[in-house]
Amino acid sequence: MPHGGKLSFTTQNSQIRNSETNQGPHVPARDYVLLEVSDTGTGMDSKTLEHIFDPFFTTKEMGRGTGLGLSTVYGIVKQSGGHIEVESALGKATTFRIYLPQTSEAEVVPAAEQKPGRELHCTETVLLVEDDAPLRELTSTLLRTHGYSVLQAAGATQAERIVREYGGTIDLILADVVMPEMSGPLLAKSLQKLRPGVRLLYTSGYTEDHRLRQEVFDRRLPFLQKPYSCLELLAKVREVLEQPVGAVALKAGTVAP
Repeated sequence: MPHGGKLSFTTQNSQIRNSETNQGPHVPARDYVLLEVSDTGTGMDSKTLEHIFDPFFTTKEMGRGTGLGLSTVYGIVKQSGGHIEVESALGKATTFRIYLPQTSEAEVVPAAEQKPGRELHCTETVLLVEDDAPLRELTSTLLRTHGYSVLQAAGATQAERIVREYGGTIDLILADVVMPEMSGPLLAKSLQKLRPGVRLLYTSGYTEDHRLRQEVFDRRLPFLQKPYSCLELLAKVREVLEQPVGAVALKAGTVAP
């Protein structure tokens, strides 16, 4: 809504029978709670609607969006056993409908499944190397919220300068695999000469990229697939940090047969 408008939120109970949704008969017939979000904006054309939930799809100009927002929403809704649909047309309003399974019972989480409290009070320092500014800020915020100290670098040059100048300990390098200046693995190899034994974690959304296969998958290095949730990020970072330093260094420096 570039010139302003009205944004409406409504909730209601809803019964879904397969033929009632825009997305076809794969939606289970049951009772749902419906969250509906509508605007009075410019709407979307049919081509945009086809890809709206695809990871990294965005209609914004370079540097203004990651294309992860709606794909993350889609994943959360599906993991909850729900369904999401969108109704829009170019020049007309847009409406999103989220159907979440209805229940009258409170969920009881067994004590054994609760996350250890120590994960909320982490003290390690993470060097985050990510060329996408919005995603870099989001990831940094998630890590800092859970106690980590975060050093941010937009690329190889900045990361190398930080590693040379930072006087404290760097416990983990979290680096994107595909970056303009230098690939994540090549950068990590350079940084490991300055910080021997530093733990490494790579991330990427381009799983078919040849660099990813050759430099990460073939060498069985720690990897986090984009788009990732907050819990997935925190769990993977914790997993890598708890590995023995020697094992991580050997793994990063040796090409698997």
